[in-house]
Amino acid sequence: MNELNVVTSNEGKYKEYKRKLSEIYSTKMCHIDYPEIQSDILEDVVAYGLDCLHEYRPLVIDDSGLFVDPLNNFPGVYSAYVMKTIGNEGILRLLENKEERAAYFKCVIGYMDEKGDKRLFEGICKGNISYRSKGRGGFGYDPIFIPENHEMTFAEMSIDQKNVVSHRGIAMDNFLKYLKESK
Repeated sequence: MNELNVVTSNEGKYKEYKRKLSEIYSTKMCHIDYPEIQSDILEDVVAYGLDCLHEYRPLVIDDSGLFVDPLNNFPGVYSAYVMKTIGNEGILRLLENKEERAAYFKCVIGYMDEKGDKRLFEGICKGNISYRSKGRGGFGYDPIFIPENHEMTFAEMSIDQKNVVSHRGIAMDNFLKYLKESK
């Protein structure tokens, strides 16, 4: 079994990959700094990252964002920066007195195989922003995001519950399907 480099510094994200991909790859968490282009399109950010990291193949990277409808899809591709600066409480303040709270998470996974062939896989999870932070699990915006047809935030769900409906879980399912079909 080949070892897949999961390029991330996020332990929670790595655990999701390890759990989902264990039947096909053994995984290794790699914290590798690489330049990130400034783009409003997640696919462009991920494709550029793959090009920068080709020497570490096979590898997987991803980028994701929270897109909040009443905030004109802010923070979007800037989600990591916004989390570091204003966090969940800042997003909740921006939505004070707003009834419209529709949002979606989008994840784009980039995979480069041993030969250097690249593929992108997408996952989208629609939902709403809660009125307050709830739950202790997950990471990032999980305490304020309630997926469609659910009453709990991602942070209130177990990792298995979250992976069934989350943007990254959906993108990973698409990735896993591809890996199984190509083996």
